[in-house]
Amino acid sequence: MWCVLRGWRGGCLGPWGALGAQGPRGLRALASKRPRSRGDYSHVVVGAGSAGCVLAGRLTEDPDQHVLLLEAGPKDVYAGSKRLCWKIHMPAALVANLCDDTYRGGDGPLRVSRGKSGHPLHGAFLEAAQQAGYPLTEDMNGFQQEGFGWMDMTIHEGKRWSTACAYLHPALSRPNLTAETQTFVRRVLFEGTRAVGVEYLKNGESHRAYASKEVILSGGAINSPQLLMLSGVGNADDLRKLGIPVVCHLPGVGQNLQDHLEIYIQQACTRPITLHSAQKPLKKAWIGLEWLWKFTGYGATAHLETGGFIRSQPGVPHPDIQFHFLPSQVIDHGRVPPQQEAYQVHVGTMRGTSVGWLKLRSANPHDHPVIQPNYLSTETDIKDFRLCVRLTREIFAQKALAPFRGKELQPGSHIQSDAEIDAFVRAKADSAYHPSCTCKMGQPSDPTAVVDPQTRVLGVENLRVVDASIMPSVVSGNLNAPTIMIAEKAADIIQGRPALWDEDVPVYKPRTLATQR
Repeated sequence: MWCVLRGWRGGCLGPWGALGAQGPRGLRALASKRPRSRGDYSHVVVGAGSAGCVLAGRLTEDPDQHVLLLEAGPKDVYAGSKRLCWKIHMPAALVANLCDDTYRGGDGPLRVSRGKSGHPLHGAFLEAAQQAGYPLTEDMNGFQQEGFGWMDMTIHEGKRWSTACAYLHPALSRPNLTAETQTFVRRVLFEGTRAVGVEYLKNGESHRAYASKEVILSGGAINSPQLLMLSGVGNADDLRKLGIPVVCHLPGVGQNLQDHLEIYIQQACTRPITLHSAQKPLKKAWIGLEWLWKFTGYGATAHLETGGFIRSQPGVPHPDIQFHFLPSQVIDHGRVPPQQEAYQVHVGTMRGTSVGWLKLRSANPHDHPVIQPNYLSTETDIKDFRLCVRLTREIFAQKALAPFRGKELQPGSHIQSDAEIDAFVRAKADSAYHPSCTCKMGQPSDPTAVVDPQTRVLGVENLRVVDASIMPSVVSGNLNAPTIMIAEKAADIIQGRPALWDEDVPVYKPRTLATQR
């Protein structure tokens, strides 16, 4: 699989700096224009998330291409305005949405920044990681991923810098881009095995849009395979049981579902310096007003400013555990306010071996699919999460955090044995919202592959999938930046541009695999 792109280079941006929503139900800034007649569009792109916005921006750089971008969610307000949809653009509101050199580009549209809160717990956490024997890294998206350091966030001038801001908003004024919000795509239209357009609902009425060149699905790892199956592309036996006419028997559609699972290790803080007081109603209102007025203050960061990637044990060739540090306590994805002064890490394995699947619940496109992630279904994953708990505790026990360290809140000091840790992980582990791999890229000879190395759906014509679903396996980091990379590369492929090759640049390798740090 390729990973060279035009205008931006780098690895996995952390953590949730842009909302990374890839599905067509994500909130994105779009403009509505009068629908064109049949044949007027060269490309129809379904989904205005991390990939779809990139495609709309890049493809319409060519004035001979006419692109229709369809998005199920509503439009937000242009990011240059102060009349913003704050839940999208305020970095600190990520909870509301859940309920640098040769390694980077210099003039691409994607903006990144480092944390600026200056919170003392971040510095203490990085020092504790060093005391536990792990290296610091200046750039975990550059030469050296392994180690602890400051995370990159897709935040620019205090606002979340999504692909809508970076790629779509600048393109909305182009006459060859039509962007429709509040559109619910029901299926891809085929003539034989050739994709010719899509059928969608808008304002309760059914519409059809036709593409002279290609239909591109960028709905994410859940919606893209769902649309393929609703359109007759998938396991033929399953489709026939639901009365869906089969266009192409492609059994890999919806299979190979992979995700990042994580747990929270929480420690009471003995000093009143965490974000506990910042989450009280009056303080939140003040923070929100400052952000709306100046895009500064506690609202201008996601607060997950430090973290790291480590190898879980000797012999592991690459980092396989990721940490995000937060100077606060999160309960039930933020639905429950923090109860006390506390800090935590989000920690989880990067290359889990548990693989799931999704299938249609019915032939009704409004019915959510059946999703079976099969979390913790392998002994390897269970053992790795034990290590996540034990290694985090080791870092939290270091001298640098002693001035702040209260009792362990989660899992609690009484949880010690393998069986007790396993039970805690099963009870408390959560998705990191990184579903991927359900339309796996591979060679046509691979019976589980869905798209070829050029992102074209196997067995049909004029249909591509471009989003996180085409990853053959989940990447060792957050998914937003890799999904943008996929879309950048796909845009080059569609436009017939040659592959870009960087000069040889060094990448860190540990001196020995006999030790983990």
